[in-house]
Amino acid sequence: MSTTLIHTLISNGERANLECKRAQRNIPNSIWETYSAFANTYGGTILLGIEENLQETDLAKRFSVVGVEDAHKICADFWNIINSKEKVNCNILQDSDVQIIDVADKQIIKISVPQASYSVRPIYINNNLTRGTFKRSHEGDYHCSEQEIKLMLRDSNEGGNDRAILEHYTMDDIDIPSLERYRMLFNINNPEHVWKDLSHQEFLKQLGGYAQDRTTGIEGLTIAGLLMFGKGLPIRDRFDNLRMDYIDKTNLIGEQRYSDRLTYDGTWENNLLNFIRIVLPRLTRDLPRPFAMEGMERKDDTPQHKAVREAVTNAIIHADFMLNGILRIEKYDDRFVLTNPGLLKLPLEQIYAGGESKARNQRIQSMLRMIGYGENLGSGFPMILNAWNEKHWIKPTLTEQPELLQVKLTLFVQTDDIPQEPTGRSTVETMEKSSEKSSEKSSEKIIDIIKQSPKITAKEISIVLGISSRGVEKQIKNLREQGILRRIGPDKGGHWEVQEI
Repeated sequence: MSTTLIHTLISNGERANLECKRAQRNIPNSIWETYSAFANTYGGTILLGIEENLQETDLAKRFSVVGVEDAHKICADFWNIINSKEKVNCNILQDSDVQIIDVADKQIIKISVPQASYSVRPIYINNNLTRGTFKRSHEGDYHCSEQEIKLMLRDSNEGGNDRAILEHYTMDDIDIPSLERYRMLFNINNPEHVWKDLSHQEFLKQLGGYAQDRTTGIEGLTIAGLLMFGKGLPIRDRFDNLRMDYIDKTNLIGEQRYSDRLTYDGTWENNLLNFIRIVLPRLTRDLPRPFAMEGMERKDDTPQHKAVREAVTNAIIHADFMLNGILRIEKYDDRFVLTNPGLLKLPLEQIYAGGESKARNQRIQSMLRMIGYGENLGSGFPMILNAWNEKHWIKPTLTEQPELLQVKLTLFVQTDDIPQEPTGRSTVETMEKSSEKSSEKSSEKIIDIIKQSPKITAKEISIVLGISSRGVEKQIKNLREQGILRRIGPDKGGHWEVQEI
């Protein structure tokens, strides 16, 4: 690093990623607070041999190079202390992170502190986790709060946050319609899976939603099981710090604050599965669906729709549900805003690049993946970026808000695209063929669902397929007239039977 670069660095003064210290003869004790702060936040550079003149009002002149007297001794002392574990709990530096730099006729020491991996945070000093854990904010080092320390400790657990058994939370706390709806989706996506005939409790065990501690004998729902499939009241009792909220702020009139909202109003069991099921169609209904054919089948599931599903999935699997916060999704005329409690486990640039995923809620992630939500191997966020780039929309922004302990994703959208419907004499014929093909496909899906769940209702089928109850009833009527479906017993308490033709 040249003299010019050093002077450029210090001319702008101390900031979030730069700390200057005089350190003429010895290592200043305050260096360890800065080391902890940089490591626990976004990393930064410490320069030893730089003096600050607090009386100087011109920032460009406030810091000057004074150098250190014995750079090699100070470096040796630094390495001895950081490796002893008496001062800091973990050394995350490599040899190349500490450099002696000649500036004119003086020597300074440059220490580059990277952001510590989530697996080793928190980095703390003086063998005191509570008082020795620091964070960086602007140009200062500050004690981390108890909540921030607990967040880092949870993140260091490779097993994820949602595996813990909730004592005294049992199958009685499960919303059975939610679980059955999930199992229908599971069977559709995994038609030959060995779990499909298991009891509800055994099925949840396999998913990681119910567990037993072999050492203590304690058994019950896991955090994942309760949050995904639980009744609203038990969820609110256990996670009274958490809220799920959807707000539609499109097409507002006058002083109207929102045009649609989903909150805790008693009309739905507020578990994560229902939140996704209800919110996603509302969120994506205005996205452009250009007319496209794949063979004889109309293709409506665009990359942008898939990207929004991925974004909602990511907000859930990366949320820290132990924090006070809101899992919030906001819809505006020109953007979607998704906010979840918790901070980023991986550096921002690594998330944008993709290739690695470290979900906080690994069991919830697996549950969602089994029904078609969520990409593997860290490809989810690049997929969102690619989908937006395809439409030439403004690049999505992912921001961390440390003061609020939350992450915000903004997806800028343009919903005024004109659908490119086919024109000319063949339009009616094409549309009719497409409609027939779509009807056939729906009929096949209904038959598959009924085979797996003979007692299912038309309303439940409509929820699974995402089509109207009336449409399902019409399809069932056609199937009965064709002799493919037969009703055994009364409407209530009876079941369907599929006739092989």
